[in-house]
Amino acid sequence: MLASARAISSFSVNDIAAAKEFYGKVLGLGVNDGGMGTLSLALPGGAEVMVYPKDNHEPASFTILNFIVDDVDAAVEQLNGKGIQTKIYDDPNLPTDEKGIMRGNGPDIAWFRDPAGNVLSVLKA
Repeated sequence: MLASARAISSFSVNDIAAAKEFYGKVLGLGVNDGGMGTLSLALPGGAEVMVYPKDNHEPASFTILNFIVDDVDAAVEQLNGKGIQTKIYDDPNLPTDEKGIMRGNGPDIAWFRDPAGNVLSVLKA
């Protein structure tokens, strides 16, 4: 029934202008204005994600977007150079190094937050 349908994912933020700045200018993604105050993020590989405003937004308690990269260390350095903190967890179940990278427990991964507090990651290809 839905095999030929087009699907997109979505998540909420509390400030669309801040999200547009962060995803477009800081992360360098394609960002387009959508209907009813939403944004459309053009992700590498052709995927699209809708970002919508929500007055009572609460950040997701899970990672909402994973960016697959060849070099997590280089991606973390670039993020840190733009003022984005990648050492966001101090949890023995998520043992990360001083850069915020978890190694040797699956693919290398580092998490960071968008301005609305949503968790994103860079993940080793």
